Amino acid sequence: MADPATYRPAPGSIPESPGVYRFRDPGGRVIYVGKAKSLRQRLNSYFADFAGLHPRTQTMLTTAASVDWTVVGTEVEALQLEYSWIKEFDPRFNVKYRDDKSYPYLAVTMGEDFPRVQVMRGAKRKGTRYFGPYSHAWAIRETVDLLLRVFPVRTCSAGVFKRAGQIGRPCLLGYIDKCSAPCVGRVTPEEHRALAEDFCDFMAGNTGRFIKRLEREMREAAAVEEYERAARLRDDIQALQRALEKQTVVLGDDTDCDVIALAEDPLEAAVQVFYVRGGRIRGQRGWVVDKVEEATPGELVEQFLLQMYGEATIPREILVPARPPDEAALIELLSEQRGSRVDLRVPQRGDKKSLMETVERNAKESLAQHKLRRASDLTTRSRALQEIADALDLDQAPLRIECYDVSHIQGENVVASMVVFEDGLARKSEYRRFSIRSTEGDVASIYEVICRRFKRYLEERAATGELDAETDDEAGRDVARPGAAVNGVAANGAARDGAGPAAAARDGAGPAAAARDEAGGGEDEDDAGEPDANGYGSAGRGGAATPIDPETGRPRKFAYPPNLVVVDGGPAQAAAAQRALDELGIDDIAVCGLAKRLEEVWLPGDDQPVILPRSSEGLYLLQRVRDEAHRFAITYHRTKRSKSLKESALDHVPGLGPARRQALLRHFGSVKRLREASAEEIREVPGIGRATAEAIVAALRGESPSPAGQGS
Repeated sequence: MADPATYRPAPGSIPESPGVYRFRDPGGRVIYVGKAKSLRQRLNSYFADFAGLHPRTQTMLTTAASVDWTVVGTEVEALQLEYSWIKEFDPRFNVKYRDDKSYPYLAVTMGEDFPRVQVMRGAKRKGTRYFGPYSHAWAIRETVDLLLRVFPVRTCSAGVFKRAGQIGRPCLLGYIDKCSAPCVGRVTPEEHRALAEDFCDFMAGNTGRFIKRLEREMREAAAVEEYERAARLRDDIQALQRALEKQTVVLGDDTDCDVIALAEDPLEAAVQVFYVRGGRIRGQRGWVVDKVEEATPGELVEQFLLQMYGEATIPREILVPARPPDEAALIELLSEQRGSRVDLRVPQRGDKKSLMETVERNAKESLAQHKLRRASDLTTRSRALQEIADALDLDQAPLRIECYDVSHIQGENVVASMVVFEDGLARKSEYRRFSIRSTEGDVASIYEVICRRFKRYLEERAATGELDAETDDEAGRDVARPGAAVNGVAANGAARDGAGPAAAARDGAGPAAAARDEAGGGEDEDDAGEPDANGYGSAGRGGAATPIDPETGRPRKFAYPPNLVVVDGGPAQAAAAQRALDELGIDDIAVCGLAKRLEEVWLPGDDQPVILPRSSEGLYLLQRVRDEAHRFAITYHRTKRSKSLKESALDHVPGLGPARRQALLRHFGSVKRLREASAEEIREVPGIGRATAEAIVAALRGESPSPAGQGS
């Protein structure tokens, strides 16, 4: 635990200009990002009266080891840079708004040849129009079911659509007139797209013209005594009206706004948003946040608006419960992003005030429900980590756990995965995957992956100078770490606990090029680089190396060691992992194996397993970690196997690229017919010469290709 006085900036070294500042831990990780109108006043407030600070702010200051800052020209630039850094570094002590659940959207895939209406969750996709979010998926399906009478847009999956086209018969919806059946050609692609665009227009609030058009057509049909058609149109009108009734009218027809309300206690806050479009509530969404430091409602509103509208659509009016402290700068930033004026208002009376009170009641209910879930969750995670520490006789709870699993089919396409859990929760940005070179079985694969991962760890520590410093300490030499002192800020260069000897890093570490494929793509990995350091008052910069890569600004891929290594398997796998660590000289990382058959926990060198009770939260956490490693390994294995299965003999024919391969398959219809064709028949395909045709025949028949030169 660091003393904030050790890295407090020197008097007079902090500028009075507006800017953004970062606190970093001893490893160089950014743990907090903040902005200030005056950097000097803001940063001095952290160090002036430590005892008077909020407990969470005190924890942040004792966790940090350095602080640096960037000077900007205006408050708007400070807002933009603060948002960029929070998104890039994901600091653990910053306020982060999290969805209190996964909300469904009504999506129309306008990017497809035949747009499809469906329920979607998760990340938004390019070329798809979204409406919502809705509180329940059944609410979307009820609305869609009503609208398909008038706008019979495709709702089926790609497989059902393709199969219907192949057999020439539409699905049930096509027979009951709730789909225009483009799969069998009842409508052209242009006509179907027009239906999808009308569907989107109706959902966007342009409802009046559709009802008026149907009423006109109904009267015309009745006038010429087409009573059956008139009755159908009447039912269509009623369906549209029922769909509109599901969207409550709250404000005037021309009102587009987002209504935001807060509910908070000393530790947490909940935010609810109602999306009002065309005077009707079109969607609802909720977030929850841990209050890392004391914040007024206005400050919470400012932080929320920055995070929510960083990428989302901004309406012309936003109703908030309190004005943010930098209101003018925030309005300027939002208006710039929207491309036109954005109004930020606190409703005082009338319909908007009543709606704000309704949203606030939803926020209070959301916070109450979240606190019930969260209390159980925190208690359970803490108990699980402590049970693992007690069962494995660890000195402390394993706050960082890494789990490894191997996946293959009969020794082919062997891969391994590494997943990371911190504080009992998955940290997907640090997942890694490995393509295994060994073909000697699971035990050898575990040994290889542990060696490769921790060789990289030792390489990273050697690169930062931590191992050299520890070696000097062991030899009895009191060597000062080369800390930076830019702008009078002292750097805390304390190395992380638990390094092996430097010799192990130098002797055991393989070349970096041989291990580059180890980080084959962790999930959600951020590749953003660090901004330029112009204007920094840097603590910990200069000569002090850290686990942060100076070229990218991101943590080095293998710079942080775990407290516990878990391998999927029994005593043999656990022993292999321990042997790998021993050979690298790493003696402060615990190892265990979790066998699937009886869920036994094996420690290296023990003849008997550690048996955790079936109801144990510790065992449940180990199972979750193991299952996540298994899932991640299986996913990578399937990707690699699928890629290998798509390879064919044609891939290695000289001069035969993707375009020519496609031309051959279009001409012959299948690889089987191509294999039966002669070289003369193959030459009939445009772009295929005599030598290429002979090479294709030889490749498909398993013969050596002709040495003749390639034709064209």
